[in-house]
Amino acid sequence: MPATTSVKLNTGAVMPTVGLGTWKSKPGQVEHAVEFALKNGYKHIDTAAGYQNETEVGQGIKASGLPRDQMFLTTKLDNTDQRHPAKALEASLKKLDTTYLDLWLMHWPAPMTKDGQADKEHDWLDTWKTMEDLYLAHPEKLKAIGVSNFSVEYFERLLKVARVVPAVNQIELHPSCPQDDVVEYCQNRGIVMTAYSPLGSDNSPLLKNETVTKIAAKYDVQPANVLISLHANKPMHTVLPKSVTNERILNNAKIIDLTPEEIGELHDIDKTHHFRACHPSWTGFGGLGFPDCK
Repeated sequence: MPATTSVKLNTGAVMPTVGLGTWKSKPGQVEHAVEFALKNGYKHIDTAAGYQNETEVGQGIKASGLPRDQMFLTTKLDNTDQRHPAKALEASLKKLDTTYLDLWLMHWPAPMTKDGQADKEHDWLDTWKTMEDLYLAHPEKLKAIGVSNFSVEYFERLLKVARVVPAVNQIELHPSCPQDDVVEYCQNRGIVMTAYSPLGSDNSPLLKNETVTKIAAKYDVQPANVLISLHANKPMHTVLPKSVTNERILNNAKIIDLTPEEIGELHDIDKTHHFRACHPSWTGFGGLGFPDCK
C-alpha cells in the first residue's frame, strides 16, 4: 500500500501518521525542536509527563504560531501518578499550556511509588477505569485515551471490563521488534499502533543492516527513512521519529512507498537479529506479558 499521511482513530478523529517524539529530548533543546518541526510540516507532537519536558514542549508549540486545532498533541500518564490520574491530567494540561489533549495514554501498565519502585498495592486496571471516567466526563479536555506498552495478555484483561476501547497502543516497533501478535490483536479491534524507537533507538545496528541500506540506496534516501517509512506503509500505524537537530527533523519526515516484498524483507530481519531497545523489566513488573520478555 502507498504510505499514509494520517489515520483515523476509533473516535473518528484524524491522527497524522508521522509525529515528533520527544523522549530524551532535554529542556533547552526540545523547545526549538518542537517549534522547528511544527514550522516545517509536522502536525503531531508526542510527549509524556515522565519525560519531564512538557513545559518546554508547550513553549515550542506556542512559539511555532501553529493554531492548536491544526495539530495533534499526545502526552502520557506517568507511572508514579497512577493513583491520582485527575490531578496528573490537570498538571499536564497546565505545563503544556493547553485546554485539551488529542490523546492521553497510560504510559506503562506499571504503577510506581514516588521513589520509582513498583507499586504492587495498586492495580493499573483501576487507573484505566479512572481514565475512562475522566474521558467520559470531560470530552472538552480529552479527545481520546489509549495505552502504551501493552501486550496481548494485558489487553485481554483490559478489554474484558473496558467501557472505552483504547484508541491507540504505543509500543516499540522496528524490524528487530515487530511484535506481530500485538499488532494483529490491536488491528482486529480497531486500535491504532504508534511505533516508538522506529530506528531501534540510538546508534541502532538497523541503520547499518544490509537489507535496510540496500532499500535506502534504491530510493536514494537515508536508512532512517526506510525504517520510519515501514510503519507509514502499514494500515492503522503511526510513527514517532525523534531528534533535536533541524536537519534530522526535516529528513525524518521524508516518507517513501515500499513494496510488499520490501516490507517482507524488513520483517525478516527479526528472525536473525531480534532486540528491544526498552525492555519492560525496568518497571519492576517483569516482562509485562510480552512473549520475548518472559
